[in-house]
Amino acid sequence: MLNTISSQRIFSGIQPSGKLTIANYLGALKPFVELQQSGAECIYCIVDLHAITVWQDPTELKHSTRLAAACFIASGIDVNKSILFNQSQVSAHAELAWIFNCVSRLGWLGRMTQFKEKAGSNRENSSVGLFVYPALMAADILAYHATHVPVGEDQKQHLELTRDIAIKFNNDFGVDFFPVIEPIIEGVATRIMSLRDGTKKMSKSDPSDLSRINLTDDKDTIVKKIRRAKTDSYPIPSHEAEISNRPEAKNLINLYAALSDTTRDSVMQQFGGKGFSEFKDQLAELAIECVSPVTHEVNRLMDDNTELDRILATGADKAAIIARPIVKKTYEIVGLLSQ
Repeated sequence: MLNTISSQRIFSGIQPSGKLTIANYLGALKPFVELQQSGAECIYCIVDLHAITVWQDPTELKHSTRLAAACFIASGIDVNKSILFNQSQVSAHAELAWIFNCVSRLGWLGRMTQFKEKAGSNRENSSVGLFVYPALMAADILAYHATHVPVGEDQKQHLELTRDIAIKFNNDFGVDFFPVIEPIIEGVATRIMSLRDGTKKMSKSDPSDLSRINLTDDKDTIVKKIRRAKTDSYPIPSHEAEISNRPEAKNLINLYAALSDTTRDSVMQQFGGKGFSEFKDQLAELAIECVSPVTHEVNRLMDDNTELDRILATGADKAAIIARPIVKKTYEIVGLLSQ
């Protein structure tokens, strides 16, 4: 897949709310580095405008934005090869989002399952921003005429809406302007689940810190969290037929497979029939080996906010150079007067 997109433009983003986790690393940051190495033009965005669709403490949001940038860089993103910036510094995102709000249909947005999940029974008190979140996501991508977007299961519906918006815009105005983007489907690591509930995705916003391994956790904390990870009373399964109704066992096996760059079948062949105690010790060693170098570099980077801010501002300038002509042409197509 990487060879086929080496001449294309990749866009992806991560929200800065909360601490990034090992699931973010395995499912997003590590693949981002691989895409960077493929030779594709990569644009990576910390989507702080998306974060404020629910209330954020302003001081904490600034800290989380810098922390996310540090995690990108510590994971291997080279800001001389890829563009890294925070969304709010490039006005094209908000400008194009308004136009896409006018192209999108209420029915489309009302069918978005992520809005239903986040709003829950409090739908009427949810922010308008949370409802139109997918239109802003479409603007994030299409402001750069991106051709490919890495996507996990929870964002596939939004990506399909981005395609619908691009098609409708082109049809409404009789142009062939916005590309119909292609997904880059992520692998098994995208489904790393909570250490406390194997039916829920590992989330940086989960109230329980024991539910996740943060990229800022030290070695002792990682060991403690994995030892306390929820399991059942049965031995580790040895083949797929035994794993379907055991979400916590399946999750830890998936995590081991992702960390060791192997398959779930291989892990079950190695540990099948054994208890979880020995397995958890080896899983903790793998997690520490993965996280510790990132944590060390994150801590070093976070000691210099001025340098992180400079990196993000430089990235924003590079991103704006690409996005500004696309937004200007969009204005012309729609019939808006602009400078």
